[in-house]
Amino acid sequence: MLAIFKKEIRSFFNSITGYLVIGLFLLGCGLFLFVFSGGYNILDSGFADLKPFFSLAPWIFIFLIPAICMRSFSDEIRMGTMELLLTKPIGIWNLLLGKYLGVLMLIFLAILPTLIYVISIGELANPVWNIDTGATIGSYFGLLFLGACYAAIGIFASSLTSNQIVAFLLAVLLCFLMYFGFEGLADTGIFGNNTYLIESFGISFHYQSISRGVLDSRDLLYFFSVIFLFLKFTELNLNRVNRKRS
Repeated sequence: MLAIFKKEIRSFFNSITGYLVIGLFLLGCGLFLFVFSGGYNILDSGFADLKPFFSLAPWIFIFLIPAICMRSFSDEIRMGTMELLLTKPIGIWNLLLGKYLGVLMLIFLAILPTLIYVISIGELANPVWNIDTGATIGSYFGLLFLGACYAAIGIFASSLTSNQIVAFLLAVLLCFLMYFGFEGLADTGIFGNNTYLIESFGISFHYQSISRGVLDSRDLLYFFSVIFLFLKFTELNLNRVNRKRS
């Protein structure tokens, strides 16, 4: 697993991929939060609050993380190296976790520089550092868990096809449905008194909950369940590919 993890990290930073992902994320967030006028602009709002950043990040991640993940397995399938990897005595779970952790590390490195936003807002506040520290910390945890869920979905989509573009589009669709789909269904009102239950199946519900600054065990259980579920789907698909090869 460690060898696969190191290989993934090297592949990200030996090419433009890693730098492009981090750069685009920071550039996009910076422009919307401090330059472009609109609902996400912190300076226009007049409040020392990072809620606009944590509202914007899931939208950017919906496109950014599938772009990171789309080559994880689809590239191996396309080039025929998947069969070679499956013949090595590393085990499917070790292969899967190595690639998944590589994506997680890149996501973490993309989020880390945004701590400068916290420092900036803290210094701009009146009085200085009059910000909701608990909610900010909770929101960062939520963002990390959100990224981890998107990464698991992206890895799964990549294992389904040898075409990177198809893997990207499928991952974007699945991430969108998992984040906004259940909330949209609940808003239709067709489920009557079960609206709360339907909403609780969506990532958005738990992301917003943890962003309040409270690490609820139900939210943590949900995030870990979604991650495990999609990684398990990926393992089952890789086992299917392995059986076909045999």
